[in-house]
Amino acid sequence: MPRIQGVDIPANKRVHVALTYIYGIGNKVAMDICEAAGIAPEVKSRDLSEDEVSRISTEIQNSHVVEGQLRRQVQQNITRLKDIACYRGIRHRRGLPVRGQNTRTNARTRKGPTRTMAKKKK
Repeated sequence: MPRIQGVDIPANKRVHVALTYIYGIGNKVAMDICEAAGIAPEVKSRDLSEDEVSRISTEIQNSHVVEGQLRRQVQQNITRLKDIACYRGIRHRRGLPVRGQNTRTNARTRKGPTRTMAKKKK
């Protein structure tokens, strides 16, 4: 199991798929990294040599923000939105959907499980 940027990537997958296990790297970026490092994307990650792993690692380090640093940036952006009390920040603070989704019936992922209300008496 090769270790890149502090993440164990799966050994039995192709390199371009295995790189997507790193937070901040998707399909397109994984293909770009393979091309820049001079590695065929179809090669299984268990067949990579130490030199190839180090080339991939340096390419990621030099041109991409991934893992802890990216998570920190995202969290700082959310905190900034909360601090300036803009609409998106207020939605984050209240735990409601941020991107304009319907909240009347759905949004259970953000709002949590339903809370039953007492029936109205006539």
